[in-house]
Amino acid sequence: MNSKNIFAKIRNNWGRLLFYAAILLFIFSPGAKAWLLQRVISTGFFKADIKKEAEKSLRPAPAFSFIDSEGKIVTSAAVQGKVVLINFWASWCPPCRAEMPSLNNLYLALKDDSRFVFLFVNEDEDTNKGLNFIKKNNLAIPFYQQNTVSDELFGGTLPTTIVLNKEGEIVLKHEGMADYDNQQFIDQLKSLQ
Repeated sequence: MNSKNIFAKIRNNWGRLLFYAAILLFIFSPGAKAWLLQRVISTGFFKADIKKEAEKSLRPAPAFSFIDSEGKIVTSAAVQGKVVLINFWASWCPPCRAEMPSLNNLYLALKDDSRFVFLFVNEDEDTNKGLNFIKKNNLAIPFYQQNTVSDELFGGTLPTTIVLNKEGEIVLKHEGMADYDNQQFIDQLKSLQ
């Protein structure tokens, strides 16, 4: 086959080639998957929601502890009496990357309110990958790693977000991505006070 025939085939099939190239990009690039998932989140179908009917079956969260980037340990006893949002994430996880901007915005909106504690728990095997992801994306979220966590709190699904009320009870456990940067969710968090 000569070069004229090759260019003619490409010209005749450019749409199909572009389609396959896009599919390959979304399969092999976590950044491209995250971008696409962010568009999906922005539709509003994936809003986080603390349901009032869940209050009837609240259960206390099991004890936990996390280590921050400076080696300081934060325990469940230390955050008792506050509303706690725990998010388990990894830099390689496209749904985690997709929801991170909304979580960062939520954190920025409430970080100065002493009634709330935010624990963003990185699950990368290499700590530097998580720290580099935060820095590269200009995120303000605090960085934590697991110290002791029961399977009831985190079973391995990424992302997982948990909200504890001030009594230390689980009012939300959401496995999968969601939009946390909306007034409805902020109002729900504030109502837990």
